Amino acid sequence: MSRKHVPLAIAYDFDGTLAPGNMQEHQFLPEIGIDKNAFWKEVGAETREKQADNVLVYMNLMLKKAHAHGVPVRRDDFIERGRNIRLFEGVADWFDRINKYGKDKEVRVEHYLLSSGNAEIFEGTPIFPKFKKVYASKFLFDENGVACWPALAVNYTTKTQYLFRINKGAHDLSDSIKVNQYIEKKDRSVPFENMIYIGDGETDIPCFRLLKEQGGLSIAVYMPGKKGARGKAEQYRKDGRIHCVVPASYTDGSKMDQVVKAYIDSVSARSTLAGLFGEDEK
Repeated sequence: MSRKHVPLAIAYDFDGTLAPGNMQEHQFLPEIGIDKNAFWKEVGAETREKQADNVLVYMNLMLKKAHAHGVPVRRDDFIERGRNIRLFEGVADWFDRINKYGKDKEVRVEHYLLSSGNAEIFEGTPIFPKFKKVYASKFLFDENGVACWPALAVNYTTKTQYLFRINKGAHDLSDSIKVNQYIEKKDRSVPFENMIYIGDGETDIPCFRLLKEQGGLSIAVYMPGKKGARGKAEQYRKDGRIHCVVPASYTDGSKMDQVVKAYIDSVSARSTLAGLFGEDEK
């Protein structure tokens, strides 16, 4: 008996999750000759002094520093910088492999980015086309394609909004009605229990907790060899915020690969049982 492929959404952070460090550190900061530690220290100081949003501060500072050093900030320039970002091992072919595994299990896997980093830089990476939707901080561009102001800031609390948008299929950011509408669980696009969130740091904690409490899967990754990285991730598990901790390796047969495939198996099995019990499955 054939059945409709059941949806499963995997939402990812980017910085420290799919690639080492922050995306601005790969090319943008070196271009303007600023040490990454000095830049983020300045961001932190201004955030505290002005009691401002950390993401808005770093985006504004990017523009100020670039203008001061004569570095171009056109949309195309940001996209070009994304082409040089080094991804973690196995990320490049991860999406096709997981999609195929899901298809074989009659599960339709969808990939989403939830990042405080720059959407325009991410657009230049080779994995950009693999994502159904990208929710990341964005700039406003003038008629000449030059960045002039932050358009969207995605911080640690607003990240959860996008999990609800995925859940309800409310992907139009200008529509604040649908994302807040009451929708019966059976009518939602992707049930929370059919969702995975993968992240690495404090900005991911609200998403970790939301999915864990709603029946989804929360995974914390750490960079192998980075001092204190595993201990920090393990603390999230001890605090009850996540289900498991794995190295940031996405190769075939890696711990990440095993965990995600096992979850796909469980989603497929639940769908099969729902069909046998005569229940409707989205």
